[in-house]
Amino acid sequence: MSYSKPVFHHPNLTKNALGYTKKDYEGSLSTLCAGCGHDSISAAIVEACFELNIEPHRVAKLSGIGCSSKTPAYFLNNSHGFNSVHGRMPSIATGANLANRDLIYLGVSGDGDTASIGMGQFCHVIRRNLNMIYVVMNNGCYGLTKGQDSATADKGSIAKAGNMNPFEGIDLCSLAIELGATFVAQSFSGDKSQLIPILQAAMSHKGFALVNVISPCVTFNNNNGSTKSYDYVREHNESMGRIDFVPIGEEITTQYADDEVKEVKFHDGSEVLFHKLRKDFDPENKIEVINAIQNARSKNEILTGILYLDRHGVELNDLLNTTAVPLNQLTEKELCPGSAMLAEINQGYR
Repeated sequence: MSYSKPVFHHPNLTKNALGYTKKDYEGSLSTLCAGCGHDSISAAIVEACFELNIEPHRVAKLSGIGCSSKTPAYFLNNSHGFNSVHGRMPSIATGANLANRDLIYLGVSGDGDTASIGMGQFCHVIRRNLNMIYVVMNNGCYGLTKGQDSATADKGSIAKAGNMNPFEGIDLCSLAIELGATFVAQSFSGDKSQLIPILQAAMSHKGFALVNVISPCVTFNNNNGSTKSYDYVREHNESMGRIDFVPIGEEITTQYADDEVKEVKFHDGSEVLFHKLRKDFDPENKIEVINAIQNARSKNEILTGILYLDRHGVELNDLLNTTAVPLNQLTEKELCPGSAMLAEINQGYR
């Protein structure tokens, strides 16, 4: 169930370069629990799209089943949307992407939808390097079915009912890097100043971009002993650095000392500036990144920021050499090239 917001607004709302206000990027009123971290992520997505001057109708938002998968109703009302079955969002995103590569594909999932029933699809969409943003709203529990531990719940984490999780939790960021993801980031729903530029960078990246966001469940997993609670994440969060996203065409005004900043330019000309807190951390060195993640886990810390970035990966449409024209816009001329071409194709099989 969703509830529409009032259509009226203040006539002097700030507009972006396209003439849109933030209200044009919003959705219905949220029916999630008050204080849910997922609503903060939805708000960050609204802010990121507004600041990037993205036309809402150019976004295709996809989801599976779960509290997280309800959130596309709460942002970008004027975009395309598809709510798939449990764990199957990646295959829907793949089909849509191959049919029309001109849209921005934003997949929203949860730790259950991704790391349990959808694990197989998650792995394959990564290794194919599908050009999409994959946001995991990770709270370590199944919020729709009364708070049981999910596959990402850390070993030793204590649920609200008092039970301790005896199993190792799946680290989605480490798994994604191992499988060949070309953009991997981790953030906290309570840190919008970090999350917004991460989302903007993910939207400008060409290839698969995972954004794993620790998003506490205020109803079932925000208690003492939970490693996904607000207090725990705030106390154990180790940011790898401050991030500034500079869209194409905008002047870089932030200044850092030369030995403290790493500039990364994307294919469209936009840039990410890494103000590194750890001088030995290089987000483009896979071995260093994996070591940093594992070292942090051994100390019960949570690394946040853009953890890994590979700008040289080939996204799926380029790999398969698909048409740049959406399939529904192809005419008979392109689809039926004639008998001479058919004869040439057949000759290649003789």
